Amino acid sequence: MTLPATVNSIHFIGIAGTAMAAVAALCRQQGLTVRGSDERIYPPMSTFLREQAIPVCEGYRAENLDPLPDLVCIGNAIRRGNPEVERVLDERLPYCSLPELIRHQLLREVTSIVVAGTHGKTTTTSLLAWTLEVAGQSPGFLIGGIPLNFGIGARAARGAYFVIEGDEYDTAFFDKRSKFVHYRPDVVVLNNIEFDHADIFPDLAAVKRAFRQLIAIVPHRGCILANGDDPNVREVVADAPAPVRLFHRHEAGPLPLSLAGDHNRANAAAVLAAARYLGLDDATVANAFATFRGVKRRMEVRGEAGGVTVLDDFAHHPTALRVTLHAIRERYPGRRVWAVFEPRSNTTRRNVFQRELAEALRQADGVLIGRVNRAQELPAHERLDTRQLVADLQTAGRPAAQADRVEDLIEYLRPQLRAGDVVAVFSNGDFDGLHDKLLAALRG
Repeated sequence: MTLPATVNSIHFIGIAGTAMAAVAALCRQQGLTVRGSDERIYPPMSTFLREQAIPVCEGYRAENLDPLPDLVCIGNAIRRGNPEVERVLDERLPYCSLPELIRHQLLREVTSIVVAGTHGKTTTTSLLAWTLEVAGQSPGFLIGGIPLNFGIGARAARGAYFVIEGDEYDTAFFDKRSKFVHYRPDVVVLNNIEFDHADIFPDLAAVKRAFRQLIAIVPHRGCILANGDDPNVREVVADAPAPVRLFHRHEAGPLPLSLAGDHNRANAAAVLAAARYLGLDDATVANAFATFRGVKRRMEVRGEAGGVTVLDDFAHHPTALRVTLHAIRERYPGRRVWAVFEPRSNTTRRNVFQRELAEALRQADGVLIGRVNRAQELPAHERLDTRQLVADLQTAGRPAAQADRVEDLIEYLRPQLRAGDVVAVFSNGDFDGLHDKLLAALRG
C-alpha cells in the first residue's frame, strides 16, 4: 500500500501491543501527532504509553478517529467488525499495517538487521543491539520486549544499523504475509525453525515457506547468518540467493555470558556471528556479553517472599518451556522448581502440542495449569485438554493441578511452598496479575 506523501498524525488501532506502543513512541519522537486505542490495557504497556504522553482511548469506537488523522495504523490482532476499522474502510481513510509503517518510517536509510527464528528472537535482538551500543554504533532497534540495558523496546537509529526482531506471524487481516518480509533485510540472523502459530500455519512445511520468503529478499551484498546446528535452518538456507555463513552454539563458549541455558548460548553464538560479520572485535563482544542485563519477562525475578523466588517468563511454546526450565535449574541449582502455565497463545490454546506440553512441563517439580484463554472461541475437539495435561503430569510423578481462577491456583500452591523454592510463571499475557497476587499471599 502507498502511504500518504505527508503524514503528520497517526492513529494506532491496537496501540497497547508491545511493538505498536514502541513504534507509536518513535513516531511521536519524530514530531508526529500520535494517539491510539485498545480494548484492554495493562502494565507495562499502559505505563509506557502514559510516560510517553500518548493519548489512549480504552475500547474501540468509530468516534475515536475524530479528528481524522493523516494515517491509521492497524495492528495484526485487529479484525473486521472493529468499529474503527469499519469506519476506515467506509470512508476510505489512508491505512497501513505496522510492518509497513516500520519500513516507511524507520528502515529507509539504515542497514536493516533482521533477527528471525521460532525461539529466542527477543533475547538475541536485545543482545545484538547492546553489543552494537557497546561498540559505539548507536543502533536503532525494535524489540518485542524491554531489554533492561536500554529500558525501552525501540529506538530510532543514530548510526548506520537498525536491529529488528523479525516475526513470522502474519502482518494484518488485509495482508497475510509474514511481518518480516516488510523489513528490507540487509542481514538476516536465523537461529532456529520449528512448528508454531498453529492458527495460521497448517504444518512445518508452511512455516519453512514463510522463512524462505524472508531469505529470498536478502540482497547479494547482504548476508544470511544461519544456525548450522538446526537442520530446518540448514534446509531453508540451502538454496539462498545471498551469501550464507553458518554459526554453531559452541562458538560462544569462551565468552562471558550473563544468561543461563543452552538456548541462550545459541542466542549468543548468533550475536557473535553477526558482530564478526559487521567487523566488531571479540573483546568488544565479550564486554557487551558480560554487561548484558537481560530482558523483562525472560526469567525475570518479580520478587521474593518467605524465601520463595517468583519468576516471570514469556515462554509458551513447548520447546521454550523445556529449555527455560533447564536454564532455571542451571541458575538455581538444588532448588525445587514449580511451573505455573497459562495456555494463552493461539497455539497453546489448541491441542496440537497436547503431548509435547506435558513432556516440557514435567521438567518442573510441580505444575499448575491456568484456564485456556478464550476457550469458547475454539471447538472442543481443537482445544487443549487441561485435565488430560494434568493427568499426564501426575502419571509422570509430578504434583499437578488445574484451576480457572488465579486465586484457586494460589490457594493450591501456597501451602506446598517452602523456603528455597522457585515458582516460574509462564504466560504471554498478564495472567490476571498472578505474580503479584502470589507474592502478596506469601508475604501475608
